[in-house]
Amino acid sequence: MIPDLAIRRQLLRRKPLQSFQDDAEQGGLRRTVGLFQLTMIGIGATIGTGIFFVLDSAVPEAGPAVIISFVIGAITAALTAFCYAELASAVPVSGSSYSYAYATLGEFAAYAVGWCLLLEYAVSGAAIAVSWGQYLNDLTQRLFGFQMPAAISAPPGAGGYLNLPGAVLVLLCCLLLVRGTKESAVANTVMVLVKLAVLTLFVVLGASGFHSSNLHPFAPLGMAGIGTAASTVFFSFIGLDAVSTAGEEVKNPRRTLPLAIICALVVVTAVYVLVALVGIGAQPWTAFSGQEAGLSTILAKVTGSSWPGALLSAGAVLSIVSVVLVVLYGQSRILYTMGRDGMLPSLFHRVHPRSGAPVAGTVTVGLVVAALAAVVPLDVLADLTSMGTLVAFAVVSAGVLVLRRTAPDLPRGFKVPGYPVVPVLSVAFCGYLLYKLPTPTYLLFAGWMALALVVYLMYSRHHSRLQLTDSEPALELQV
Repeated sequence: MIPDLAIRRQLLRRKPLQSFQDDAEQGGLRRTVGLFQLTMIGIGATIGTGIFFVLDSAVPEAGPAVIISFVIGAITAALTAFCYAELASAVPVSGSSYSYAYATLGEFAAYAVGWCLLLEYAVSGAAIAVSWGQYLNDLTQRLFGFQMPAAISAPPGAGGYLNLPGAVLVLLCCLLLVRGTKESAVANTVMVLVKLAVLTLFVVLGASGFHSSNLHPFAPLGMAGIGTAASTVFFSFIGLDAVSTAGEEVKNPRRTLPLAIICALVVVTAVYVLVALVGIGAQPWTAFSGQEAGLSTILAKVTGSSWPGALLSAGAVLSIVSVVLVVLYGQSRILYTMGRDGMLPSLFHRVHPRSGAPVAGTVTVGLVVAALAAVVPLDVLADLTSMGTLVAFAVVSAGVLVLRRTAPDLPRGFKVPGYPVVPVLSVAFCGYLLYKLPTPTYLLFAGWMALALVVYLMYSRHHSRLQLTDSEPALELQV
């Protein structure tokens, strides 16, 4: 066989849908997660540092019009969520958009998406852990009158050298995940309920300080500022895809997965819009620049009392833990699925017989994310997370178009409304937000994908379970 042709066929070969079903039935993961817990996983992975932290960086970019930026982010997330819901109901397995791309776009596209997801989860987990230290310091200051030294609690670039609280948080979440999925899901549910209660408190108390004059001028930095802020606040919407990483641990997945994705999106969008509106109306938009633990500070100003701010910081400290927990969970499941397919060493596919968890993958994820949380600046982490997420989202949306054509009769528990307009719009919105990301982010992302290409050519294509033969032309994506 001509080498160039062989490599092309390796790049484009697709994993048969029946293989996904067989893997799910024979896999070592246990189906212990129901609709409510899965919805809490989606909310827990999404509402966290984004809303507790992102206003401080997004409002100076757009002014009060950051509300429009949130709407743009919500529309993008909604369009993509519908696409995720359809693919999750059609291919209800672990791996999220990596698995969907493997079934629709071919092996290398899936491999690239897998690396995007690894980037998204690792970097977002680190970014969330970094900002956790800010609320922890705010809480200890309000309650006990002291803070940890900035050198060991602030991120590099913000007066610190080593973010010790962030690294410790990641390792503790890793230990909980090693105990098993069921225990982790219960803990996450409790923390998510606390999180929603705290944000409801902010909306109720913060509304008393709402002044319409703070909304003027509404868009001082114009449409350019709104677009830039939209790319920033999109960081707040990542996490919905974490629902689909649990495909092989969910009861009745064809029904439960799409319902959980849509329910989580509705709750997240409502909370974000309310919190953003109340926060911007409670103080001038220029006051957000350089503000730390912003929601807690706003409550203290509005109420003139310290206890609401302390309570919100306590809720943030606890609730951000749930985000880190789910992010680590999602990344370990991506590694599990890629290891099963031969894209990564089989070590990541091994499941502990007692806990039913992929321990090796979970520990590896914990160590890497803890290291990132300790030494990488926060702004770099946030932009890289958005880049990896948007690429994965665009691939999922394109996957809906491909799977409708290649497998029109495949059973689907949910179908995207307004097809094919919704998937096309989803790709367009993702492209718009990608365009607004800064140039250094593109360079870092290019370096990451170059590393992915080297690993694929040197290792993954030779160890893939889909060993291409001349008798398997149907597995090749037609282009």
